[in-house]
Amino acid sequence: MSRFIPSSKSLTLHAVSGIPLIQTGDDLSQIILKALHEDDLILADGDVLVLAQKIVSKSEGRWAKLSSVTPSKQAIDLAQKVDKDPRLVELILSESVEVIAHRETGMLIVMHRHGFVMANAGIDHSNVGGGDTVLLLPKDSDHSAQKLKEQIHHLCGVNVNVIINDSFGRAWRRGTAGCAIGVAGFAPLKNYIGKPDLFGCLLQTSQVAVADELAAAASFLMGQADESRPVVLIRGANLPPADGTIQQLIRSKPEDVFLETASTFSLKAA
Repeated sequence: MSRFIPSSKSLTLHAVSGIPLIQTGDDLSQIILKALHEDDLILADGDVLVLAQKIVSKSEGRWAKLSSVTPSKQAIDLAQKVDKDPRLVELILSESVEVIAHRETGMLIVMHRHGFVMANAGIDHSNVGGGDTVLLLPKDSDHSAQKLKEQIHHLCGVNVNVIINDSFGRAWRRGTAGCAIGVAGFAPLKNYIGKPDLFGCLLQTSQVAVADELAAAASFLMGQADESRPVVLIRGANLPPADGTIQQLIRSKPEDVFLETASTFSLKAA
């Protein structure tokens, strides 16, 4: 079997083929290892596995039926403002702690209970089977990533890094890009503050969102439509082992100049 080993100065990505449609209760570690074997790939210490959020949520049974949701008055009122199904808005609010912005065009930006600022609390209607079924984000994406890391180590003795990614819009740019919503095995943020640049000047603010950069690269291979490539193997990232969490990537409110100017309202007091 080939070992898929790049040079030390390269980053290699491989979209793993053969991942089936995931159902509730499926063992992702077993499924991924089987698919890697069929792709003639062997995991090595330090590899990064990037998983699309959908397959993690599906395996954890994070489905919801709109027909089973009774919208609150708050959800009904907001649904009228954003032209959305009140039942969907109720689910969005139940997954959120704050509404950041909304428009009549259907835009509803919220702060997810994990701190992510995103459209519709990450609740997805695409590629989940149609009808009135929607898919929520994992309950704890860091925990999901750590669990997969531990399962793979138990099964084959390899220490991998894990990223769970999702597609995020950006406030200042068009289009979506892959972003990490869960990590395990490494620090998602690399800090260069205090280190010299090429001319010896000490860097004052430079930090690199390593997890997001890898998540975006993997997302490019995964695709957004019917490609069905929800797992990407990355080799060559050379990530130092660390107990990282996704919270390291999320700005606190005092740091976030965009939230300062947003018309927000808290859902806790609703």
